[in-house]
Amino acid sequence: MKTRLWITAGAATAIMTLAGCAAGPNEQWGTAGGAVGGAVLGNAIGGNTASTVGGAAIGGIIGNQVGRNADERNYNRQRYPQGSGYYPGNGPNY
Repeated sequence: MKTRLWITAGAATAIMTLAGCAAGPNEQWGTAGGAVGGAVLGNAIGGNTASTVGGAAIGGIIGNQVGRNADERNYNRQRYPQGSGYYPGNGPNY
């Protein structure tokens, strides 16, 4: 049991270390949180090292994308305030 805990902690630490290379703050938190959650879930489902690492990788990717979307949304809200007449991605309104 202790071995699983150490493997999970090591995988989560490695993923969080790599999360420091992410762009925005939400992207970083999303990657780290997704990796930890994925590692715990992978360990609970599979109970071995491969499932723990695989869960951390998949969770980190999903968390990264969720965080990236939040960062882009915050950037667009700041750069293009409501009522400015321009909303990226919506196209012209005729």
